[in-house]
Amino acid sequence: MRSVLRIVNRLLIGFFGLVLLALGGSVLAIGLGVRPPAWWIHDGRHDVLLSNAERTRWRDEGWWWPAVIAALAVLLLLALWWLVANVRRRRLADVLVDTGDGEGALLRGRALENVLAAEAARLGGVDQAHVHLTGRRGLPEARVRLLLEPHVDPGHALHLLTSEALAHARDSAGLAALPAEVRLRGVKHRAERVT
Repeated sequence: MRSVLRIVNRLLIGFFGLVLLALGGSVLAIGLGVRPPAWWIHDGRHDVLLSNAERTRWRDEGWWWPAVIAALAVLLLLALWWLVANVRRRRLADVLVDTGDGEGALLRGRALENVLAAEAARLGGVDQAHVHLTGRRGLPEARVRLLLEPHVDPGHALHLLTSEALAHARDSAGLAALPAEVRLRGVKHRAERVT
């Protein structure tokens, strides 16, 4: 899905870039005095983009407004699909565990997420932990969010997470590597008085 989305993004950006370049370049060229070909939509420097007749040509036809609304609805649905597909990060459903027999086994992604989050939450100085697995079955990636207690050294918490929780998850699933993106945040607390 990610590779398809990457291809769609590149095609859309390329297409809209070419259209904007062609239209902008032609308007600039005509504005500078270049004579356009006979089939071009503009006749010269003083021609308007859309004349009054062109704007109101189909307005009285019965099919015009339903066609315009249908086309805009389709464009809106495609734009919403594109936006959701780009923003949403898919959860990894299964992780392929190497069992040594050449077949392998599938471990539910949610189960690994829950175990990793529980172990990360038990680390010293961690108030809450959330884990989200992405990537492919054989090459999962972890996105970890830790909520740290007050006065905890973030470097120490990160070291504990990588050397204990992530290492245990990687070893137990038989993975060669488990790359992780970790976001740390501190618990909001009241200011303490110094006496």
